[in-house]
Amino acid sequence: MGIVLKTDRGCTLAQIKGDLDHHSAKFLRSEIDRELTAKRPSRLVIDFSGVTFMDSSGIGLIMGRYKLMQDIGGDVIVASPPSYIKKVIRLAGIDRLARISDSLKSVLPKDFGSTFSEYAGEGEKADETVKAADK
Repeated sequence: MGIVLKTDRGCTLAQIKGDLDHHSAKFLRSEIDRELTAKRPSRLVIDFSGVTFMDSSGIGLIMGRYKLMQDIGGDVIVASPPSYIKKVIRLAGIDRLARISDSLKSVLPKDFGSTFSEYAGEGEKADETVKAADK
């Protein structure tokens, strides 16, 4: 399980990779919450295209981030979920809280990421955090 976080133009993109279960959810919650608290974006886009498995912890992850984004005046979009995850999200009623989009590009601000330099500082991209959970 890993996550890439990027914040640009008032939007935070959380790209999740691997299994989203009770083992990884705590790590993902803390990383996303840290980014949202520090950057206070108006939109959180959670990219599910790299998620290979999701249990009910994924529903909790979305619901908790929805509440946090509501507290800071923003919204949540679930982007590119595999069909079985989209079905679970809809059955749980999460689509009433967070918009679901099949296209990641369509929900990001125009030129999102264009402010990231290829080499900022010690070879890391500006405002991009890549983390992996230890299992």
